[in-house]
Amino acid sequence: MAIQQGGAEQPLSGLNWRPMRPDDIEAVVNVARVSFPDHFEDRACFENRLALYPRGCFVLADDGPAKGYLIAYPWRDASAPPLNTVIEGLPSEPTLIYLHDLALHPEVRGGGVTGAVVERLAEQVTEDGWPAIALVAVNDAARFWSRHGFEPVEAEGMAEKLASYGDDARYMVRSLG
Repeated sequence: MAIQQGGAEQPLSGLNWRPMRPDDIEAVVNVARVSFPDHFEDRACFENRLALYPRGCFVLADDGPAKGYLIAYPWRDASAPPLNTVIEGLPSEPTLIYLHDLALHPEVRGGGVTGAVVERLAEQVTEDGWPAIALVAVNDAARFWSRHGFEPVEAEGMAEKLASYGDDARYMVRSLG
């Protein structure tokens, strides 16, 4: 799930995106708690995603605790893992990268930091040979994701899965290459 970024894009001093580490998990859980109160996921989910695919996990931080995070991993098209679920393993035949979460602590929203990590992920995904990135936009974020090249897709079988994400949930895909 991904949140809406409001305000004008202006860089925040001292904060940079870097690979997530296990010692970032507590801060990531705290950012998730304030960002997704209606869709909160347990610490075990974040630990699980980092262990499964560290290449797709980033945090926004300076010398202190992380103020934001992005989590993405290989998955199947027209599918989304259930919320608050530990995944036993990545699919044997993934077809794209699934952007599970992008969240910022409220004090850093609107600071122009999301575009950099979305583009960093897109470049990495392209270099790795994946054809697309998919996500489920929540919290009325479809317009935000459209600005970053994602388009809504009516995928067969997704309506029931999207219902658990809320009425405004949209499955979106950004084709690459």
